[in-house]
Amino acid sequence: MDKEYDVIIIGGGPAGLTAGLYAARARLISLVLERGMMGGLITETPLVENYPGFAKGISGSELGLLMHEQAVSFGLETKMVNVTDLQPFGEKKVVVTDHGNFSAKAIIIATGSERRKLGIPGEEEFAGKGVSYCGTCDAPFFKNKTVAIVGGGNVAATEALHLTKFASKVYLIHRRDQLRAARIMHERVAGESKIEILWDTIIDSIEGPNMVKRLKLHHVKTKEASTLDVDGVFVSVGIVPNTSFFKSWDRFRESLPLDHDGYVITNDRMETDIPGVFAAGDVRLHSAKQAITAAGDGATAAIYVDRYISNRSISLGPNPV
Repeated sequence: MDKEYDVIIIGGGPAGLTAGLYAARARLISLVLERGMMGGLITETPLVENYPGFAKGISGSELGLLMHEQAVSFGLETKMVNVTDLQPFGEKKVVVTDHGNFSAKAIIIATGSERRKLGIPGEEEFAGKGVSYCGTCDAPFFKNKTVAIVGGGNVAATEALHLTKFASKVYLIHRRDQLRAARIMHERVAGESKIEILWDTIIDSIEGPNMVKRLKLHHVKTKEASTLDVDGVFVSVGIVPNTSFFKSWDRFRESLPLDHDGYVITNDRMETDIPGVFAAGDVRLHSAKQAITAAGDGATAAIYVDRYISNRSISLGPNPV
């Protein structure tokens, strides 16, 4: 902990990298800590069509790379570490990681979200053995094979279409009688001959023995049970905030209100109830869960971090002890 930062940003997705960009441009000594790939969950998206400035779209991985390069060019420091603890009280806030401790005057929590799991028999057993949570990552492993994808939102529709580039057959399993995806995505899925939608259907279990071989299903209206032979199943049933590690920190969680799903509660300045601790992006309650709104959150958080640090310096006086 030789170097003290003005702000440490936990998470390197669109929210965290934009916060880092704004903080670095404000001449704050800034650090982003990320445990995975810079860019966050968006890097799993093959084509982002709705981020302003890219008329023909851009891959999520490329967008994340460009965000990272831009922020670093202004002096942002980034480290690939896993955050294991947080001591957010007092003037100096300490972030504990598997590569040492880092301290700062302010913290921005931008840990984003992760894929929700089904919680059914066989899901954990066959993870990496036919069960996947990222079609963009794992689709090439299923060339000329039969796969299923579970979900009905934009991500599920996007990944179903991506899977058709590799798989010979794609079953889209949805528990309702219509998709939640945008109309344009619905139309693309309906127009793809390789995709067959199984409406009003739920997976009860995933079976092997060594790799995924079949799914046990039932129809939610007729209660009729059935079996579907597949070589793989992709889970795309929404996301949950990356705040599970907060729950073991009793003192921290008492002061940092989370909603019942674990989202961080902030005001419109991205401030939490702990002075000097902010949150931005998908991890925040009422986030629209879009790259563009996450970036906006990050910018807002950095602006108010700058004001927080400036006001704190004034209140401490020119030579604080």
